[in-house]
Amino acid sequence: MLQTIAWTGHAARLLDQTRLPLETVYVDITDERQMWDAIKRLVIRGAPAIGVAAAFGAYLGIRHDESDSLAEFDAHLDQVCTYLATSRPTAVNLVWALDRIKGVSQETRKQGSRSEDLMVQKIKQRLLAEALTMLEEDKQVCRKIGEHGLELISGLRTQHSGLSVLTHCNAGALATVAYGTALAPIYFAHEQHIPIHVFADETRPLLQGSRITAYELREAGVPVTVICDNMAATVMKEGKVQAVIVGTDRVAANGDVANKIGTLNVAILAKYYNLPFYVAAPTSSIDLSLASGAEIPIEQRDSSEISNGLGRQTAPDDVNFYNPAFDVTPADLVTAIITEKGVAKPPYVQSLKALCPAGTGR
Repeated sequence: MLQTIAWTGHAARLLDQTRLPLETVYVDITDERQMWDAIKRLVIRGAPAIGVAAAFGAYLGIRHDESDSLAEFDAHLDQVCTYLATSRPTAVNLVWALDRIKGVSQETRKQGSRSEDLMVQKIKQRLLAEALTMLEEDKQVCRKIGEHGLELISGLRTQHSGLSVLTHCNAGALATVAYGTALAPIYFAHEQHIPIHVFADETRPLLQGSRITAYELREAGVPVTVICDNMAATVMKEGKVQAVIVGTDRVAANGDVANKIGTLNVAILAKYYNLPFYVAAPTSSIDLSLASGAEIPIEQRDSSEISNGLGRQTAPDDVNFYNPAFDVTPADLVTAIITEKGVAKPPYVQSLKALCPAGTGR
């Protein structure tokens, strides 16, 4: 399986997803500014992967810190985390990971008395260890999502043609550390020799579906068919898919989900054609502090992604563009939310809280 992010011993090595599918190129990130740029430019993308990358970015930002006091070190760490949090606002995993890093710093200070200089070194060691822990945790979380998701969708198999699902954007191994969220059940089915086929929306304007989802599924040997975003209704009408499964960057307490722009269109179509619409998410993507999706911040991206997104200008000069990166699908269109802790079903206010009894998915 392709490696999205790895630690080399001195740098965070990222698969540059802006170069896919024609080139497989890895880049080494050695400071927080490089990591901010990598997250912003979608060198690394997908909410879980962004969270892990941000944790490494926080460590890289302070590893050469030479503060004279813990107070100065704390201020520097907070500055680095605040800076990284500005890279992409919608994915809650980003802030979740940075909050976790700051929490580890505070907890380390409570574990014994020693000189401030030695304590700073100890905190640095703990922050790197925490980032590495998050790397491994993400793999296990995605495996659990795959197990729960496969159990949920396996009953939809048709007698002769196996199982066929539609997905939007990329919520696979390249959006996480391994396996993915929405694609994790697909990989598990494939490993168990269950016939399965994926229809991948190309996902305009950056084509994450055709560039990335199709690429990684092909590499894994999973049959995949790429369709334009405006073909989803026809594919559903013709009975070519039995379900839709997507990822998410944030889930509100009521079950509203933010995902790549165009997801709402697919959810509405699935409802019309009576197809289950599943959302796969680690509990770190559940934000119980937000009552509904109306409170989720939506990232606005540069107009050139639309006007020049295919390598040449595709719209006239002097026209306006609107380019939100995400939309919010209301909970009443979501059949179930698949997490590593189990499957949440309506009413989500109760089921999500049961999965996250501490009052937050983080």
